[in-house]
Amino acid sequence: MAKLETSLIHEGEHFNTTKSVVTPIFQTSTYLADDIDSFAHAAAATKSPEFYHRHGNPNSSQAAALIAKLEKKEDALVLATGMAAISTAILAVVKSGDHIIAQNAHYAASLTFMRDFLLQYGIEVTQVDQTDNQAFEAAIQSNTKLIFVETPSNPNLDITDLEYIGKLGKEHGILTMIDNTFASPINQVPADFGIDIIVHSATKYLGGHSDLTAGAVCGSAAYIEKVWRRSLLLGASLSPFDSWLLLRGLKTLALRVRQINENALALAQWLEKQPTIKKVAYVGLSDHPQHALAKKQMKGFTGMLAIEVNGKDDAEQFQRAQTILNRLKFFHNAVSLGGVESLITHPASMWGAHQAEKKGNQLSFSKGLLRISVGIEHIDDLISDFEEALA
Repeated sequence: MAKLETSLIHEGEHFNTTKSVVTPIFQTSTYLADDIDSFAHAAAATKSPEFYHRHGNPNSSQAAALIAKLEKKEDALVLATGMAAISTAILAVVKSGDHIIAQNAHYAASLTFMRDFLLQYGIEVTQVDQTDNQAFEAAIQSNTKLIFVETPSNPNLDITDLEYIGKLGKEHGILTMIDNTFASPINQVPADFGIDIIVHSATKYLGGHSDLTAGAVCGSAAYIEKVWRRSLLLGASLSPFDSWLLLRGLKTLALRVRQINENALALAQWLEKQPTIKKVAYVGLSDHPQHALAKKQMKGFTGMLAIEVNGKDDAEQFQRAQTILNRLKFFHNAVSLGGVESLITHPASMWGAHQAEKKGNQLSFSKGLLRISVGIEHIDDLISDFEEALA
């Protein structure tokens, strides 16, 4: 069996039916059929790569095969955005009257989808503290069909015990799903812990160059067929060009993520020594409250970290956070993450409309919290950039 780095280059090459070393962009919406029988076969086939773009495309098929290989699943489907993947994956599991267990901490759009959209269609969602294993079991109801987790979480970097969740799902006959975007398959393979379904915003680490939006769903072949059939009706097909960009990005995934891991750990270790920084949240630090669990289920600790600046109150923390943002040169103030460039953002501003105050299970973010996505720049330059910004 080929090693990971080799698979990133060669998996799914059979979908390239040309003599081109690099798979060309199949920029077409429809395909010729040799005869009526072949047309009928393509029309009925699951994810046919050469029938009509909403059904499939050779670029998308190759990207999906590669991602399925990375996540150790039978099959995968790529879609137009991460939220297209998350929403379609969930809708392929639940129906009106069903119940989902989720975390308090999820990507903001995922929370909005579950708390607002699904509620309108009679699907109940219970949120629990992801650091409390027993809370997941206590939340199980007779109509629970899905446990949806995200680890490390966005943006607080909390960890969910994947082995526990995998066993809990199997014991109760409940499907388990994880958003593995923050970790990437290089750092964390949820299938090793019995997780049934893996979703990604492939916009992030998988694409890696901040030049596309895409999503991926991985699971059993039977489940992916259900997701694909939902996608035919929902229509969030990934364009051929974005599929091609995703394939290009995936080839360097292992190299990029390993450099990012190294940079992020070094930066986190430097930041925690700075007197102007109140707290550094990075799962690779030995003083992270869940560091032992992270070491158990992760091969690397990602490029995501969060810092909280000192300040006597919210107003002072906010002002100092803004000052740091304005002084940084290499860390750009922009949304998203997982690219080759370093990014920094202010969660309380970005998600203020969703989570400005603590209400029920909603999280509130410190006004001094900054989320950092570390890139592949030289670590000396990244540290120097922060040194000047904090001066």
